[in-house]
Amino acid sequence: MKTDEQLAQEGNDAETLLNSTAFSGVVNGLLESTFEKFCMSENGEESLREDTYQGYRALVSLVDTLKGKVAVRDQINERASESRSEEE
Repeated sequence: MKTDEQLAQEGNDAETLLNSTAFSGVVNGLLESTFEKFCMSENGEESLREDTYQGYRALVSLVDTLKGKVAVRDQINERASESRSEEE
């Protein structure tokens, strides 16, 4: 099991990625291209539509996972801050 310090560091790393213009640019470009590919597909191209949708969902899941790591870090920091306040 990971320690709070490890989880907090993962949150820091995730936030760095999310705030990176290079990362955001790549993810946004991929999201736009998958959405466009989906919209431009024909009704009979179910396999292409499904593959494109799954790619889109994977990108969204990646970003949500990173945001979740940041949220865990924030909870750890909040809990530590409350603990220090109680000690004073």
